[in-house]
Amino acid sequence: MKVALHNLGCKTNSYETEAMEQALKEAGYEITSFDQQTPADIYIINTCSVTNIADRKSRQMLHKAKKMNPNAIVVAMGCFVQGNAQKILDNEPVDICIGSNDKHKLIQALEKYYGDGKKSSYVSDISKEAEFEELKINGSVTHTRAHIKIEDGCNRFCTYCIIPYARGRVRSRSLENILEEAKILADSGVKEVVLTGINMSSYGSDFNDGTDISVIINGLEDVEGIERVRLSSVEPQLITVDFLEKIKGAKKLCEHFHLSMQSGSDGVLARMNRGYTTEEFYEKCVLLRKYYNDPSLTTDIITGFPGETKKEFEETLEFIKRVGFFDIHVFQFSLREGTPAAKMEDQLSSGEKRVRSALLIGAGEEMTRCALKSFAGRQADIIVEERTVLKEGEFFTGHTRDYVKVMVPAADTAITPGDLCRVKISEPFGSGRAVKGIFFE
Repeated sequence: MKVALHNLGCKTNSYETEAMEQALKEAGYEITSFDQQTPADIYIINTCSVTNIADRKSRQMLHKAKKMNPNAIVVAMGCFVQGNAQKILDNEPVDICIGSNDKHKLIQALEKYYGDGKKSSYVSDISKEAEFEELKINGSVTHTRAHIKIEDGCNRFCTYCIIPYARGRVRSRSLENILEEAKILADSGVKEVVLTGINMSSYGSDFNDGTDISVIINGLEDVEGIERVRLSSVEPQLITVDFLEKIKGAKKLCEHFHLSMQSGSDGVLARMNRGYTTEEFYEKCVLLRKYYNDPSLTTDIITGFPGETKKEFEETLEFIKRVGFFDIHVFQFSLREGTPAAKMEDQLSSGEKRVRSALLIGAGEEMTRCALKSFAGRQADIIVEERTVLKEGEFFTGHTRDYVKVMVPAADTAITPGDLCRVKISEPFGSGRAVKGIFFE
């Protein structure tokens, strides 16, 4: 049976999709691409529900799958399914629904469908789930960087976010299983692991013994073959003197911190229920720069939140310049039914949100350009990720510890993906977020 998988949404979803792909291979299924040229017998869509637009995209992909092969089995799973399973089975071209914490039932669900041909739903009550769902990625990965899911769920309930309802409460993975997966990945050639989760900053809070993510960071120091440990998005509340003291000896941890900010206005932050002020956020940035030499700080911003005045928007614009981020990811507020923000007054027009988004993106791009120029002349280590051909020539690509993408002319060299190499950076590359470099001996 040929199976095609398609992923929508976050890095956590990507991890889960890759884990399911490997489980299917081990069960004897053949993995094929998600396109019309190679029709599959089974289509699996790992859905997203972070916005109404994400819901729409999930539905579109389900219809696309059935259109590519009307006789195929279509499986919808993940966040969009969690609160809408019966509606999806009744109204969408779907044969099997699997919830956010039930992905381990995939093969069982397929076998049952082969037997009786009946539509079915595997969706547990996510609000009552207390155990982490173990999905593992084995050593068959082909890339040099891999994600490790360490946690699921969120307890924060920001007013714009549906995820606590779609993913449930915080459920942390055991340290033993995390380190075991890291060792398997290292044996397969992975040099860099990225810790990911729905709210990584809450890792260990459900253990009720004081455990936090520092135990993972320090534990990975002893995993032979892993050269780097990178954190995906973390909440600013995680960054304290106590936490930084715990990890200051971790040599593998990359100096790249993506702090989820969302707004540079205290009024907007309060309406979002983010739990901190701009001054408190700024203090976290100062603290990181005290413990690390010129760390790369990146962030997310939601613009056009209900009631965001021009003054509050300008406060955000000024605040990102004050912090001096290396990069910012800008999102226009998307009304999400089922959240408090959807009922708030003074919803902004789509036109106003587009204008504000463009201004923030422009300011962020200028900060990135200035930061990239400052790298000229520096030496840095990269893990070579791939060899790629562009119109400018053939290049090896890799990232520095602070997540700057470096393009190195390939020429004649014995370098191969996975090698840890020192480069000398010369100048920004193209119009993107990359720099050009040469191998340094």
